[in-house]
Amino acid sequence: MMSNIINLKKIVLMGITTGLLILNSCSPAQEESNNTKADTAILVKVVFPTSDGTDVLTISGQIESEQSANISTRIMGYISNMHVNVGDHVNKGQLLATISNQDLMAKRAQINAMIAEAEAGLKNAQKDYERFNTLYKEQSATAKELDNTTLQFSAAKSRLEAARQMRNEVNASLNYTRLTAPFAGIVTQKLMDAGSMANPGMPILTIEQSGTYQVTASVPENTISKVNQGSDATVTIAALNRVINGKVTQISQSSQFTGGQYQIKVQIPDREKKGLFSGMYANITIPLKKTDEGRTLNDRIMIPLSAIEHKNQLTGLYTIGNHNKALLRWVRLGKTEGDNVEVLSGLAKNEQFILSADGKLFNGAIVKIK
Repeated sequence: MMSNIINLKKIVLMGITTGLLILNSCSPAQEESNNTKADTAILVKVVFPTSDGTDVLTISGQIESEQSANISTRIMGYISNMHVNVGDHVNKGQLLATISNQDLMAKRAQINAMIAEAEAGLKNAQKDYERFNTLYKEQSATAKELDNTTLQFSAAKSRLEAARQMRNEVNASLNYTRLTAPFAGIVTQKLMDAGSMANPGMPILTIEQSGTYQVTASVPENTISKVNQGSDATVTIAALNRVINGKVTQISQSSQFTGGQYQIKVQIPDREKKGLFSGMYANITIPLKKTDEGRTLNDRIMIPLSAIEHKNQLTGLYTIGNHNKALLRWVRLGKTEGDNVEVLSGLAKNEQFILSADGKLFNGAIVKIK
Protein backbone atom coordinates (compact mmCIF):
# COMPACT_ATOMS: atom_id res chain seq x y z
CA MET A 1 0.00 0.00 0.00
CA MET A 2 2.77 2.37 0.98
CA SER A 3 4.62 1.60 -2.22
CA ASN A 4 1.54 2.38 -4.33
CA ILE A 5 1.23 5.83 -2.76
CA ILE A 6 4.89 6.53 -3.43
CA ASN A 7 4.51 5.44 -7.06
CA LEU A 8 1.44 7.71 -7.46
CA LYS A 9 3.37 10.70 -6.13
CA LYS A 10 6.17 9.98 -8.59
CA ILE A 11 3.69 9.88 -11.48
CA VAL A 12 2.11 13.21 -10.42
CA LEU A 13 5.50 14.87 -10.12
CA MET A 14 6.52 13.58 -13.52
CA GLY A 15 3.28 14.94 -15.05
CA ILE A 16 3.77 18.39 -13.49
CA THR A 17 7.36 18.48 -14.69
CA THR A 18 6.32 17.52 -18.21
CA GLY A 19 3.62 20.20 -18.28
CA LEU A 20 6.05 22.88 -17.19
CA LEU A 21 8.48 21.84 -19.88
CA ILE A 22 5.71 22.02 -22.51
CA LEU A 23 4.63 25.46 -21.32
CA ASN A 24 8.18 26.72 -21.34
CA SER A 25 8.68 25.42 -24.84
CA CYS A 26 5.41 26.89 -26.18
CA SER A 27 5.53 30.36 -24.65
CA PRO A 28 8.34 31.71 -26.85
CA ALA A 29 6.58 30.38 -29.98
CA GLN A 30 3.24 31.97 -29.02
CA GLU A 31 4.99 35.21 -28.19
CA GLU A 32 6.77 35.08 -31.52
CA SER A 33 3.43 34.44 -33.33
CA ASN A 34 1.85 37.46 -31.66
CA ASN A 35 4.83 39.59 -32.53
CA THR A 36 4.63 38.39 -36.12
CA LYS A 37 0.95 39.41 -36.40
CA ALA A 38 1.71 42.81 -34.96
CA ASP A 39 4.61 43.26 -37.33
CA THR A 40 2.59 42.19 -40.43
CA ALA A 41 -0.40 44.48 -39.74
CA ILE A 42 -0.97 46.97 -42.59
CA LEU A 43 -0.53 50.58 -41.59
CA VAL A 44 -3.53 52.65 -42.62
CA LYS A 45 -4.69 56.23 -42.41
CA VAL A 46 -8.31 56.77 -41.38
CA VAL A 47 -10.37 59.95 -41.70
CA PHE A 48 -13.95 61.10 -41.33
CA PRO A 49 -15.93 62.05 -44.46
CA THR A 50 -16.21 65.74 -45.16
CA SER A 51 -19.62 67.34 -45.03
CA ASP A 52 -20.14 69.55 -48.04
CA GLY A 53 -21.47 72.65 -46.39
CA THR A 54 -21.15 74.89 -49.41
CA ASP A 55 -24.29 76.73 -50.44
CA VAL A 56 -23.76 76.67 -54.18
CA LEU A 57 -24.70 74.32 -57.02
CA THR A 58 -22.27 73.65 -59.86
CA ILE A 59 -23.67 72.28 -63.12
CA SER A 60 -22.65 72.17 -66.77
CA GLY A 61 -24.56 73.78 -69.60
CA GLN A 62 -24.36 75.02 -73.16
CA ILE A 63 -24.67 78.47 -74.68
CA GLU A 64 -27.55 78.93 -77.08
CA SER A 65 -29.46 81.75 -78.70
CA GLU A 66 -32.46 83.06 -76.81
CA GLN A 67 -34.54 82.70 -79.97
CA SER A 68 -34.14 80.18 -82.76
CA ALA A 69 -36.40 78.86 -85.49
CA ASN A 70 -36.46 75.89 -87.83
CA ILE A 71 -37.61 77.07 -91.25
CA SER A 72 -39.85 74.59 -93.07
CA THR A 73 -42.73 74.55 -95.52
CA ARG A 74 -46.30 73.24 -95.40
CA ILE A 75 -46.28 71.98 -98.98
CA MET A 76 -44.34 69.32 -100.82
CA GLY A 77 -42.17 70.38 -103.71
CA TYR A 78 -38.66 70.73 -105.05
CA ILE A 79 -36.48 73.54 -103.75
CA SER A 80 -35.93 75.73 -106.79
CA ASN A 81 -33.56 78.27 -105.18
CA MET A 82 -31.61 78.57 -101.95
CA HIS A 83 -30.71 82.20 -101.34
CA VAL A 84 -28.59 81.92 -98.16
CA ASN A 85 -25.71 79.88 -96.74
CA VAL A 86 -24.60 78.95 -93.24
CA GLY A 87 -23.20 81.95 -91.41
CA ASP A 88 -25.14 84.54 -93.43
CA HIS A 89 -26.77 87.40 -91.55
CA VAL A 90 -30.40 87.85 -92.57
CA ASN A 91 -32.98 90.54 -91.91
CA LYS A 92 -36.57 90.03 -90.89
CA GLY A 93 -38.66 89.19 -93.97
CA GLN A 94 -35.65 88.42 -96.16
CA LEU A 95 -36.21 85.69 -98.77
CA LEU A 96 -34.38 82.50 -97.80
CA ALA A 97 -35.56 79.83 -100.24
CA THR A 98 -38.22 79.22 -102.86
CA ILE A 99 -40.19 76.04 -103.59
CA SER A 100 -41.40 75.10 -107.07
CA ASN A 101 -45.02 76.31 -107.42
CA GLN A 102 -46.10 75.60 -111.00
CA ASP A 103 -48.94 73.36 -109.88
CA LEU A 104 -50.26 75.98 -107.47
CA MET A 105 -50.02 78.68 -110.13
CA ALA A 106 -52.04 76.50 -112.51
CA LYS A 107 -54.63 75.85 -109.82
CA ARG A 108 -54.90 79.55 -109.07
CA ALA A 109 -55.48 80.25 -112.79
CA GLN A 110 -58.30 77.72 -112.80
CA ILE A 111 -59.83 79.31 -109.74
CA ASN A 112 -59.57 82.77 -111.28
CA ALA A 113 -61.55 81.44 -114.24
CA MET A 114 -64.14 79.98 -111.86
CA ILE A 115 -64.39 83.36 -110.13
CA ALA A 116 -64.97 85.11 -113.44
CA GLU A 117 -67.71 82.63 -114.32
CA ALA A 118 -69.27 82.98 -110.86
CA GLU A 119 -69.23 86.77 -111.12
CA ALA A 120 -71.00 86.60 -114.48
CA GLY A 121 -73.58 84.19 -113.07
CA LEU A 122 -74.11 86.46 -110.09
CA LYS A 123 -74.75 89.48 -112.30
CA ASN A 124 -77.30 87.53 -114.35
CA ALA A 125 -79.01 86.20 -111.21
CA GLN A 126 -79.08 89.68 -109.71
CA LYS A 127 -80.78 91.11 -112.82
CA ASP A 128 -83.41 88.34 -112.74
CA TYR A 129 -84.01 88.97 -109.07
CA GLU A 130 -84.42 92.72 -109.54
CA ARG A 131 -86.79 92.22 -112.51
CA PHE A 132 -89.00 89.67 -110.79
CA ASN A 133 -89.05 91.78 -107.64
CA THR A 134 -90.42 94.71 -109.69
CA LEU A 135 -92.94 92.48 -111.45
CA TYR A 136 -94.08 91.05 -108.14
CA LYS A 137 -94.70 94.52 -106.79
CA GLU A 138 -96.77 95.26 -109.92
CA GLN A 139 -98.58 91.96 -109.38
CA SER A 140 -97.30 90.71 -112.72
CA ALA A 141 -95.30 87.80 -111.19
CA THR A 142 -96.26 85.22 -108.64
CA ALA A 143 -94.66 84.78 -105.25
CA LYS A 144 -93.22 81.40 -106.32
CA GLU A 145 -91.43 82.96 -109.28
CA LEU A 146 -89.96 85.59 -106.97
CA ASP A 147 -88.84 82.89 -104.51
CA ASN A 148 -87.11 80.93 -107.31
CA THR A 149 -85.17 83.94 -108.54
CA THR A 150 -84.26 84.84 -104.94
CA LEU A 151 -82.84 81.35 -104.37
CA GLN A 152 -80.91 81.50 -107.65
CA PHE A 153 -79.49 84.86 -106.66
CA SER A 154 -78.36 83.52 -103.24
CA ALA A 155 -76.81 80.43 -104.84
CA ALA A 156 -74.87 82.59 -107.31
CA LYS A 157 -73.48 84.70 -104.45
CA SER A 158 -72.44 81.53 -102.56
CA ARG A 159 -70.65 80.11 -105.62
CA LEU A 160 -68.71 83.33 -106.03
CA GLU A 161 -67.75 83.40 -102.34
CA ALA A 162 -66.63 79.75 -102.48
CA ALA A 163 -64.43 80.46 -105.49
CA ARG A 164 -62.87 83.44 -103.78
CA GLN A 165 -62.09 81.39 -100.65
CA MET A 166 -60.48 78.74 -102.83
CA ARG A 167 -58.26 81.45 -104.27
CA ASN A 168 -57.35 82.58 -100.72
CA GLU A 169 -56.35 79.00 -99.91
CA VAL A 170 -54.11 78.77 -102.96
CA ASN A 171 -52.56 82.14 -102.17
CA ALA A 172 -51.83 80.96 -98.63
CA SER A 173 -50.13 77.86 -100.01
CA LEU A 174 -48.15 80.01 -102.41
CA ASN A 175 -46.82 81.99 -99.44
CA TYR A 176 -45.17 78.77 -98.21
CA THR A 177 -43.26 78.48 -101.47
CA ARG A 178 -41.38 81.66 -100.51
CA LEU A 179 -39.65 81.08 -97.18
CA THR A 180 -38.69 84.29 -95.39
CA ALA A 181 -36.84 85.04 -92.15
CA PRO A 182 -39.18 85.49 -89.15
CA PHE A 183 -36.61 87.69 -87.40
CA ALA A 184 -33.13 89.09 -87.91
CA GLY A 185 -30.42 86.58 -87.15
CA ILE A 186 -27.79 84.19 -88.46
CA VAL A 187 -28.25 81.04 -90.52
CA THR A 188 -26.74 78.28 -88.39
CA GLN A 189 -27.84 75.21 -90.34
CA LYS A 190 -28.68 74.45 -93.95
CA LEU A 191 -30.22 71.01 -94.11
CA MET A 192 -31.21 70.97 -97.80
CA ASP A 193 -29.92 72.37 -101.08
CA ALA A 194 -31.56 73.46 -104.31
CA GLY A 195 -33.09 70.46 -106.06
CA SER A 196 -33.96 68.63 -102.87
CA MET A 197 -37.54 67.59 -102.17
CA ALA A 198 -39.05 69.65 -99.37
CA ASN A 199 -41.63 67.86 -97.24
CA PRO A 200 -44.15 69.45 -94.87
CA GLY A 201 -42.70 69.99 -91.41
CA MET A 202 -39.15 68.95 -92.35
CA PRO A 203 -36.62 71.69 -91.47
CA ILE A 204 -34.77 73.28 -94.35
CA LEU A 205 -32.85 75.99 -92.50
CA THR A 206 -32.20 76.99 -88.90
CA ILE A 207 -31.92 80.62 -87.88
CA GLU A 208 -30.74 81.92 -84.51
CA GLN A 209 -31.20 85.45 -83.31
CA SER A 210 -27.83 87.14 -83.27
CA GLY A 211 -26.40 88.77 -80.18
CA THR A 212 -28.84 87.29 -77.67
CA TYR A 213 -27.41 84.36 -75.72
CA GLN A 214 -28.37 82.28 -72.72
CA VAL A 215 -27.05 79.14 -71.05
CA THR A 216 -29.26 76.06 -70.82
CA ALA A 217 -28.41 73.45 -68.17
CA SER A 218 -30.03 70.50 -66.42
CA VAL A 219 -30.52 70.28 -62.65
CA PRO A 220 -31.10 66.96 -60.79
CA GLU A 221 -34.46 66.40 -59.16
CA ASN A 222 -32.98 66.44 -55.65
CA THR A 223 -31.68 69.97 -56.19
CA ILE A 224 -34.22 71.75 -58.40
CA SER A 225 -36.34 72.85 -55.43
CA LYS A 226 -33.34 74.75 -54.06
CA VAL A 227 -32.91 76.95 -57.14
CA ASN A 228 -34.72 80.32 -57.25
CA GLN A 229 -35.82 82.11 -60.38
CA GLY A 230 -33.99 85.42 -60.55
CA SER A 231 -31.02 84.11 -58.56
CA ASP A 232 -27.55 85.29 -59.47
CA ALA A 233 -25.47 82.77 -61.39
CA THR A 234 -21.81 82.70 -62.34
CA VAL A 235 -21.08 81.39 -65.84
CA THR A 236 -17.54 80.14 -66.49
CA ILE A 237 -16.54 79.54 -70.12
CA ALA A 238 -13.30 77.58 -70.09
CA ALA A 239 -12.73 77.86 -73.86
CA LEU A 240 -12.58 81.66 -73.61
CA ASN A 241 -11.22 81.84 -70.06
CA ARG A 242 -14.11 84.13 -69.16
CA VAL A 243 -16.35 84.47 -66.10
CA ILE A 244 -19.75 86.11 -66.63
CA ASN A 245 -22.36 87.10 -64.07
CA GLY A 246 -25.90 86.21 -65.15
CA LYS A 247 -29.33 85.47 -63.73
CA VAL A 248 -31.64 82.45 -63.69
CA THR A 249 -34.54 83.46 -65.94
CA GLN A 250 -36.42 80.18 -66.46
CA ILE A 251 -36.94 77.02 -64.42
CA SER A 252 -38.73 74.09 -66.01
CA GLN A 253 -41.55 72.59 -63.95
CA SER A 254 -41.44 69.18 -65.63
CA SER A 255 -38.82 66.54 -66.41
CA GLN A 256 -41.10 64.28 -68.44
CA PHE A 257 -39.04 64.53 -71.62
CA THR A 258 -35.63 65.28 -70.10
CA GLY A 259 -34.85 62.05 -68.25
CA GLY A 260 -35.50 63.24 -64.72
CA GLN A 261 -33.49 66.44 -65.20
CA TYR A 262 -35.05 69.90 -64.94
CA GLN A 263 -33.89 72.48 -67.44
CA ILE A 264 -33.01 76.00 -66.37
CA LYS A 265 -31.90 78.99 -68.41
CA VAL A 266 -29.38 81.60 -67.33
CA GLN A 267 -29.45 84.91 -69.17
CA ILE A 268 -26.18 86.50 -70.23
CA PRO A 269 -26.08 90.33 -70.11
CA ASP A 270 -25.84 92.18 -73.42
CA ARG A 271 -22.48 93.69 -72.51
CA GLU A 272 -20.98 90.19 -72.12
CA LYS A 273 -22.22 88.67 -75.38
CA LYS A 274 -19.36 89.80 -77.58
CA GLY A 275 -17.17 86.89 -78.67
CA LEU A 276 -19.67 84.20 -77.63
CA PHE A 277 -20.85 81.49 -80.00
CA SER A 278 -23.85 79.24 -79.77
CA GLY A 279 -22.92 75.71 -78.69
CA MET A 280 -20.05 76.63 -76.36
CA TYR A 281 -19.91 74.69 -73.08
CA ALA A 282 -20.04 76.52 -69.76
CA ASN A 283 -20.06 75.77 -66.03
CA ILE A 284 -22.75 77.43 -63.93
CA THR A 285 -22.50 78.16 -60.21
CA ILE A 286 -25.78 79.07 -58.49
CA PRO A 287 -26.40 79.95 -54.82
CA LEU A 288 -28.89 77.61 -53.16
CA LYS A 289 -31.69 78.29 -50.73
CA LYS A 290 -30.99 77.98 -47.01
CA THR A 291 -33.16 76.73 -44.20
CA ASP A 292 -34.52 78.99 -41.47
CA GLU A 293 -31.58 78.04 -39.28
CA GLY A 294 -29.21 79.29 -41.96
CA ARG A 295 -27.81 75.84 -42.64
CA THR A 296 -27.40 74.84 -46.26
CA LEU A 297 -29.75 72.23 -47.71
CA ASN A 298 -26.96 70.86 -49.85
CA ASP A 299 -25.32 69.02 -46.92
CA ARG A 300 -23.60 66.08 -48.59
CA ILE A 301 -21.06 63.44 -47.60
CA MET A 302 -17.94 63.79 -49.71
CA ILE A 303 -14.92 61.48 -49.78
CA PRO A 304 -11.79 61.38 -51.98
CA LEU A 305 -11.99 59.32 -55.14
CA SER A 306 -8.73 57.61 -54.15
CA ALA A 307 -10.53 55.81 -51.31
CA ILE A 308 -13.03 54.11 -53.62
CA GLU A 309 -12.64 50.42 -54.50
CA HIS A 310 -14.20 49.04 -57.69
CA LYS A 311 -15.31 45.41 -57.88
CA ASN A 312 -17.08 44.55 -61.14
CA GLN A 313 -20.07 46.92 -61.15
CA LEU A 314 -19.92 47.65 -57.42
CA THR A 315 -18.18 50.47 -55.58
CA GLY A 316 -17.03 50.37 -51.98
CA LEU A 317 -14.54 51.59 -49.42
CA TYR A 318 -12.68 50.08 -46.49
CA THR A 319 -13.60 50.71 -42.88
CA ILE A 320 -12.15 49.18 -39.72
CA GLY A 321 -14.20 46.41 -38.16
CA ASN A 322 -13.74 44.36 -35.00
CA HIS A 323 -10.25 43.23 -33.94
CA ASN A 324 -8.65 45.86 -36.21
CA LYS A 325 -9.66 44.09 -39.40
CA ALA A 326 -10.29 45.85 -42.70
CA LEU A 327 -13.95 45.64 -43.72
CA LEU A 328 -15.01 46.33 -47.29
CA ARG A 329 -18.32 48.20 -47.34
CA TRP A 330 -20.36 48.78 -50.48
CA VAL A 331 -21.60 52.31 -51.06
CA ARG A 332 -23.71 54.13 -53.61
CA LEU A 333 -22.02 57.13 -55.16
CA GLY A 334 -23.42 60.36 -56.52
CA LYS A 335 -21.93 63.32 -58.34
CA THR A 336 -18.18 63.69 -58.76
CA GLU A 337 -16.71 67.11 -58.11
CA GLY A 338 -13.01 67.44 -58.72
CA ASP A 339 -11.11 64.85 -56.66
CA ASN A 340 -14.11 64.11 -54.42
CA VAL A 341 -17.25 62.10 -54.89
CA GLU A 342 -20.59 62.22 -53.08
CA VAL A 343 -21.67 59.19 -51.04
CA LEU A 344 -25.43 58.75 -51.25
CA SER A 345 -25.71 55.70 -48.99
CA GLY A 346 -23.54 53.22 -47.14
CA LEU A 347 -21.52 55.64 -44.99
CA ALA A 348 -22.59 57.97 -42.20
CA LYS A 349 -21.11 61.38 -41.50
CA ASN A 350 -19.59 60.23 -38.21
CA GLU A 351 -18.03 57.00 -39.54
CA GLN A 352 -14.34 56.70 -40.24
CA PHE A 353 -13.01 55.07 -43.38
CA ILE A 354 -9.55 54.09 -44.59
CA LEU A 355 -8.12 56.81 -46.76
CA SER A 356 -4.81 55.13 -47.62
CA ALA A 357 -2.75 52.08 -46.70
CA ASP A 358 0.91 51.10 -46.83
CA GLY A 359 0.03 47.74 -48.32
CA LYS A 360 -2.60 45.89 -50.34
CA LEU A 361 -5.88 45.88 -48.46
CA PHE A 362 -8.34 43.00 -48.58
CA ASN A 363 -11.43 42.07 -46.64
CA GLY A 364 -10.32 40.81 -43.23
CA ALA A 365 -6.73 42.08 -43.38
CA ILE A 366 -5.19 43.05 -40.02
CA VAL A 367 -4.62 46.81 -39.97
CA LYS A 368 -2.98 49.29 -37.66
CA ILE A 369 -3.87 52.98 -37.55
CA LYS A 370 -0.92 55.29 -38.13
